[in-house]
Amino acid sequence: MEMVPFPLIPKPIEVNYRACTIPYRFPSDNPKIATPTEISWVNVFANSIPSFKKRAESDTTVPDAPARAQKFAERRYGGILEDWKKDPESHGGPPDGVSLGRAREHLLRELGFMDIFKKVKDEENAKAISLFPEVVSLSDAIEDEGERLQNLVRGMFAGNIFDLGSAQLAEVFSRDGLSFLATSQNLVPRPWVIDDLDSFQSNWFKNRWKKAVIFVDNSGADIILGILPFAREMLRRGMQVVLAANDLPAINDVTYTELTEILSQLKDEDGQLIGVDTSKLVIANSGNDLAVIDLSSVSQELADISSDADLVIIEGMGRGIETNLYAQFKCDSLKIGMVKHIEVAEFLGGRLYDCVFKYNEVQS
Repeated sequence: MEMVPFPLIPKPIEVNYRACTIPYRFPSDNPKIATPTEISWVNVFANSIPSFKKRAESDTTVPDAPARAQKFAERRYGGILEDWKKDPESHGGPPDGVSLGRAREHLLRELGFMDIFKKVKDEENAKAISLFPEVVSLSDAIEDEGERLQNLVRGMFAGNIFDLGSAQLAEVFSRDGLSFLATSQNLVPRPWVIDDLDSFQSNWFKNRWKKAVIFVDNSGADIILGILPFAREMLRRGMQVVLAANDLPAINDVTYTELTEILSQLKDEDGQLIGVDTSKLVIANSGNDLAVIDLSSVSQELADISSDADLVIIEGMGRGIETNLYAQFKCDSLKIGMVKHIEVAEFLGGRLYDCVFKYNEVQS
């Protein structure tokens, strides 16, 4: 797949863009000594190893899965993380959110684990598909346009909690499951840690945008009960919508192939999404294979289809907060996600499970 820079980032891209929100180190830091932030984030990834190992051990598509899972956890990935703590330059440069995730995903694939979360993704997609009509009908019943938008936004936050990359949430999920409708009613109250919903809503009323590109995040409730009802509302308003999904699996993120299948199950025989025409809806393969995204490298297909968009939406903690919160675009942008790591909450000055709704308006 040919990879190119995302066309809506102002040039020169090497000056105007970096896929990293939290500064892991500064130029004055000793290159041979890991910074406190680097050590803290290496530990975040180390804390998730047990849940990844457990998923890998039970992957029936891989021969000798338990032995390979142990090799991944204790020798390969665990070893790389320890190396980074001792010498930040040991694996091609100091660690950041992209390199920490890339090392994990590439090692899993190298050991034969192509999609260790497939079983739970399939289960959660089936549950969410069964709930989709109810979630949409509850939204459609809200007559006030502003209240309906706010309900859809709450739905995106509630869906985004289905994130098995967070060690704490993975534990909660395996023990109790998560209720979408209950979560959407129990979000932290506004104002959120970053809360630009009012200015976004005023432009929503003005029908400011004609075409949106949405970088989607997790499977299950996130994509089906959070993003798709919001995208459907945009279609109702006459907008074109591009949903950009991963090329390859990473944690429980939805892939391009999975999203295509989900939409085929949700559409009726006329190709409608519960009464809404989908001729202006496109699913694009972003070319990405991580749970974060570096927009300096996306698929040519996505670049071609995005060049005339006037709204970029990046959803999820990994993509929208940890790597692209301060990314600037040639058009309006929205970064939306729930804060699921205490390290992110502390950096933003908010609470765990706080919400980020960062809207940037570009003056035309």
